[in-house]
Amino acid sequence: MSLELQVMAQMKEAMKAKNEALLRGLRAIKAALLLAKTSGSGDLTTDDEIKLLQKLVKQRKDSLEIYRQQNRTDLAQKEEEEIQVIETFLPKQLEADELKAIIQQIITETGAASPSDMGKVMGVASKQLAGKADGKTISAVVKELLAN
Repeated sequence: MSLELQVMAQMKEAMKAKNEALLRGLRAIKAALLLAKTSGSGDLTTDDEIKLLQKLVKQRKDSLEIYRQQNRTDLAQKEEEEIQVIETFLPKQLEADELKAIIQQIITETGAASPSDMGKVMGVASKQLAGKADGKTISAVVKELLAN
């Protein structure tokens, strides 16, 4: 079942249950999917859908950080609720230990030895770990492992 069909089915259930938080998150996903379809080449691949969902989560996390700095707990709570809804459609994120092990293997395969080789490692890691970890986390782990 495509992401769009899943979202539509859950929207119906959320409307029946009058679950506003779930409905807000689902509407955000639906809007982003429609925008991507109309501005792009049409149908989205699974990878495109994952990237789109990750972008939505990142936008909300950025907003959440700003709202917390400004002590706007009402808006921060809405962002947190939407993040939880959107993340249910993303693949399970890797644990820190698993991520380090995979990146260590990539470093070994690419022959990277110093922080100046970060670009080589990031290119491979970003492709291999797409959808399983966010870029900021991958970058931090790569820096840490290359610094040692």
